[in-house]
Amino acid sequence: MANTWEAVPVLAALNMDEMIEFYTDKMGFVCDSQHEQQYGIVSRGDAEIHFWNCDERHVAENTSCYVYVKDIKAVHDELKDKVKVSEIKSTNWGVLEMYVFDPSGNLLKFGQLQ
Repeated sequence: MANTWEAVPVLAALNMDEMIEFYTDKMGFVCDSQHEQQYGIVSRGDAEIHFWNCDERHVAENTSCYVYVKDIKAVHDELKDKVKVSEIKSTNWGVLEMYVFDPSGNLLKFGQLQ
């Protein structure tokens, strides 16, 4: 039997309540678990993101997460009135991409294979 690997990003959260609220109210995730201000877990479909409490903004501002989606235009249309989202751009490596920064400064990149 082959090993199955699954990666889950763990992003820095300067304020856990604010992060959980942003991801659930603005990004369409559900909160699966929150352990006071120390740790949180949100999910949407097959995507899961964890958060750990961090007091250093520069850590979050140098952290990112990449999320593959099947219809980036639909995601862009859903988010554009709720959060500041970049325009969709075509990359030289064959991916359509857009990005969002969360309240702690983490970069979320969304990509759709062309």
